[in-house]
Parts: sequence; structure tokens; C-alpha cells
Amino acid sequence: MNHVNSQTTSIGANMTIDQLKERANYMRGLNLISLCCAGSGHSGGTLSMMDILAALYLKVARHDPTNPGWEERDRILWSAGHKAPALYVSLAVSGYYPEEEVAKLRALGSPFQGHPHWRELAGVEISSGSLGQGFSVAVGVALAAKLDKKDYHVFVISSDGEHQEGSMWEAAMAAANFKLNNLTIILDRNHLQIDGPTEQVMRLEPLADKYRAFGWEVREIDGHKMEQIVATLEEARDNRTDKPFCIIANTIKGKGISFMENVVGWHGKSPDKEELDRCLTELNLTGVFDLKRFFAVAGDYQTTVEKRLDAKMPHFKRNYWWNSGDMMKVKMDPTRMGLGRALDEYGDDERIVCIGADISDSITISDFYKKHPERKNRWYSVGVAEQGGTTIAVGLAKEGKIPVFGTYGVFSSARNLDQIRVSVCYGNFNVLIVGAHGGVSVGPDGATHQELEALFQMCGLPNMTVSAPCDAIEVKKATRALLFDIVGPKYIRFAREATPIITRPETPFVYGKGNIHRFRGEKEDFLDAFDIYLAEQYPDEHEDLTLVACGPETAEACRAAWILRQDYGLETRVLNLHTVKPLDRAAIIRAARETGAILTCEEHQVGGLGNWVASSVLGTPELAGKKILFDMLGVADRFGESGKSWQLIKEFGLSAEHIAARAKKLLEDR
Repeated sequence: MNHVNSQTTSIGANMTIDQLKERANYMRGLNLISLCCAGSGHSGGTLSMMDILAALYLKVARHDPTNPGWEERDRILWSAGHKAPALYVSLAVSGYYPEEEVAKLRALGSPFQGHPHWRELAGVEISSGSLGQGFSVAVGVALAAKLDKKDYHVFVISSDGEHQEGSMWEAAMAAANFKLNNLTIILDRNHLQIDGPTEQVMRLEPLADKYRAFGWEVREIDGHKMEQIVATLEEARDNRTDKPFCIIANTIKGKGISFMENVVGWHGKSPDKEELDRCLTELNLTGVFDLKRFFAVAGDYQTTVEKRLDAKMPHFKRNYWWNSGDMMKVKMDPTRMGLGRALDEYGDDERIVCIGADISDSITISDFYKKHPERKNRWYSVGVAEQGGTTIAVGLAKEGKIPVFGTYGVFSSARNLDQIRVSVCYGNFNVLIVGAHGGVSVGPDGATHQELEALFQMCGLPNMTVSAPCDAIEVKKATRALLFDIVGPKYIRFAREATPIITRPETPFVYGKGNIHRFRGEKEDFLDAFDIYLAEQYPDEHEDLTLVACGPETAEACRAAWILRQDYGLETRVLNLHTVKPLDRAAIIRAARETGAILTCEEHQVGGLGNWVASSVLGTPELAGKKILFDMLGVADRFGESGKSWQLIKEFGLSAEHIAARAKKLLEDR
């Protein structure tokens, strides 16, 4: 390896081209094993990069695994954070940690997060995952090297789809403007992104000409020819021009595995054990890895995680977990499906135009046209370009259309916040923004993809209407209301994973009005154990407390009501605020007056819902002087992390067990 001993500056073993080819093949196998152990992750774009990464980490870049913070090391920044498994493999084969550690990929508490976190793992330079940001960070790092007169080189790992983000071109402009010849971007040009071929989703070509026009030195290479890769990386490392260096590496997504190569579906999919065996056979790596050891590491780690979670969970007289007994069975369905069903059913209205942002199938917005080819002319995929997609929607709304723009909530409520604030809300345009994959239950993707702040951002905007429905059925109803009944800026937040169905198609639903879910007694079906009322029609039953919730956390609140009745004989009113803005203040004030105790429950940073409920109570003169017990339960001012969805609900204290325990403690102060 061309590692540098940072103490003596002596160079390690200099690998030959054939040795690098062998290592790249080995790294592909190790990468697939880690993905299989995780049960999730990105296969396609990690496999396409391995030849480049072998050359970079094992020959060209200067770094010392025994001294990861060495000041003179070359910096390798991963702007394309979804390729994290390949980063972890590169560090493992470089000697930063034992190779079997990558079996802990995407596990709760593991440093091998779904997207990289630089504070968790040596050798990781930046936290990334939101595309288009790492490149600008690299510009800053390269500027720092110039200021400090350091000789280190800055390499950026990027994807082609990432270049649909406008921030990429801001970084490209800045790097050339500042003559950063110590900066190299390596562009994985595999021509595929989640929504399909890049040139069909949002055309990128001519990429080389664009970089040259921005003032860069550009080389186009075959990203799988080791001789060419090494020569070009060394040329970039020794750059003597006054220009930054761009390497456009033409690669094959899923390289090395016949059934993965150039298949869009393998972008964010991991192999199962049978598929892993096929992969290792095709790579001629059968018997090379001790697979039992890797799976044992993964399994033992998960066992440790489960024991830790169980130890921190509140315990009751029996197990009340979802579908754990013969009674109170519940059906599960992802809330995102409600959006797709609504767009499928109501999309014939010629005013509706849908705009996807590269994860269209995942959030189900593409169901708008899938069974209706005649609607395809009203469908636009803008690729990885949330800011542009938002303001395109404004233009459509200005001309009388009803645009629906959707992506993950972290990107549809935060990256484009200024566009929403000025163009959508200040202009008061009729735009429906979809914030999918809200909450920690997104799971293994980790903190960068777990939206926990949208209610702060969206509810704080004038003219904005905000909805957080409790299940897939309610998402469909809310989507219909937002399309046709609410005119103006509007935002809908829902989750990714399957969550309990706690309403029926015939359940009352009035936009802007809360519902009361009242537990009546154990039934065979969980749903049958509750009566559901419009809050304004609910008669006071003198309950002991009210649980106020929104989104899928409403189901946890309902389960908590069951626990509180069975274990403590406490009666609970569950107030489902599927509309967070405008808030049903009347229902909140009634609950405070009639029950005297309120606990808010949200799969969100604590206060996103709770602060609005608290202001309703505190701002009501008729409640002045009346003792109202009040508490808020949510994510306690921390970022999410990778893990299985239900593990994260437990880890972050969002389960019904945590709600019931907090409610019991609250009532003890009465």
C-alpha cells in the first residue's frame, strides 16, 4: 500500500496494477457482504466505484491508518454519501479497522451509519448524505490548505445524479475562481439514478464541456481500467496548472455482477444470502471470506442492541407490543401509500401536475401516472434538484395548475426552505409540497435522511397549511382535501415504513378538525377497540388525561391508552391532530379543561407539535388559574441514526410504552 508513515514519512509497499485489480475485486465482495449483513443499502453505485477507490486509497492518496488525524494527509471527502458502504470498505482494506467490522453496517449505535458521520469513525472526513453539499465543503478545505501553505490534496467523491443540484455548480465556479489546483473531483459517471437514466431524468451532458467552461482541467477516463485510473489520479495529485482537476470516470453501475449491471433497481437495494452467494461466485471469491464470521458479527451485534433496548424500555404487566398476542391485532401499511392512492384516484383533474425529485417510486408520487399513461404529459422529474422543483411548481401554480412537488421530508422542507418561504408562501401560491419519510422510523438511512424538524419550519411560515395524517387511509383523505379544498401553500408529512392502520375509510375526517380515539376495551382487532369521533362532537367522559398526537405517533398514543387502562385503570382521551396548522385549538382547550392533563406525542424534535399545543393552553384566559398538568414527548434535541425502524422508535423513547410511563409519571403530580 502507498500509505505514508506519518512519523517517518516513509512510503509503504507500492502496489502494482495487477495487485490493485485484485484488491478492487476483493473490495467488491467485501462491500456486498456488508450490504447483505445490513439488509439494506446501495449496491449499484458502490460497485461502480471500486476500481477507482482501490487506486485512490491503496496507491495514490497519502494517508496513515495508524494516525488518521495526520495534518499532512490527503483529504478524501465523500459528497455522494449514499456510497458510504464503499467508503467503509476502503478504510477497512487500508487497515483502519478489522474487515469484519463492516458487518455492522447501518446497525443501531454502529459507527458505520447509512450515510457517513465524521465524528463517529476515523478516516471519514465529513458527514454527508444530502447531495451537493460535500463539494462546497471540499472547496473550503482546499482554501484552508492554501492559507496554511499545506501540501495535502483534496479529493471529492461525487455521483453524476448529484450534479443536478445547483450547489454543485456553485462549488465548481468557486473552485476555478480561487484557482484551487489542490482540488480534484472524481465523478462516478454510471449514467443511472433512482428515477432512471440520467439523460432521461435530467440531462447532464455535455459534462466535460461544462467543467471546462467553468475553468477546470478535465480528463475523461474508463473508470474500470486500472492503468488509466492510476495515471489520471497521479496527474491530478501532481497538478501543476492553476486550475482544479475534474476526473469524469465512465463506469458501469453494479459493475462485476451480471444481474446488477446497469439495472436501476439495484441503486438502493442489498443482496440477500442467496444473491450474495451468486455475487461471490461471479467475482471468483467463493471461499475467500469467512461468511459465518461476518454474519456472526452482525448477529451478535444486533443481539447486543436488542438487549440494550429492552433494558431501557418501560415494562408493564404483560407485553403490549404490536401483534404480540392473540388479541388487539392490527394491520400495517406504509402511510406513503395513501399519497399514491390519492393521486391515482384523483389525478384525472387536468389541473394537477406532479413533480418528482428522483425518489418518485419510493414516496409513491409516480403512482399519479403509472396506470394512466395519458397523464404522463403532466408528470415532470426534475432529478436531484429540490430548489428548482419547488419554484417550478410556483410557476405552474401561477398559471392555474395544482402542482404537487414531493421528495423526502429532509429535502422538501429544509433544502428548499427559502424557495418555500419567498416564492410559495410570500406569493401565496397553491402548491402542495410532499414531505415523505418523516421521523426516525425511516430507519437505516440514518440522520441525514430522517426528517425531525419540518413542523418547526413549515408551521412557522405565514400562509402555510400543514398536515400530518396518522395512517395510510388518513393520508389519502388529507391528500384529497389538500388538492381540492385548501387553496394556497400546503405541506403534508408522512412516514416510510409500514405503520398501524387505526382508521377506516368511513372514519370522520374534516380538514382542520381533530379526531378523538377512545379506547373501549380489548378486541380481536385493535381498530375495533376504539370509537372515533370528530373532536367537536365528542361528549366529555371525564378521562384522567389527554394524549395529543399527530402522524403515526397517534397509533402509539392509542396503544398507550390501552396500556394505561389495562395496567392502571386510567382512562385516556387520544386527540389526533392530523391537521397541525391550522390547529384545532377548540379541541385542545376542551381537553385541557375536561381532563386537566395533556401529554403531547410526536415523532419529531420535541415541540414541533407540543409548542403549538402549549401555546393554545397558555393563551386561553378561561384556563388561567386552573391547574393543567402538561408534558411533551418527542425526540430530545438530537439527530437520528441508523437502525431498524422499530429499534429507533424504542431508542428515541417514542413507543407506547414510553408514552404510558411518561403519562403515569405526569399524573402522579396531580
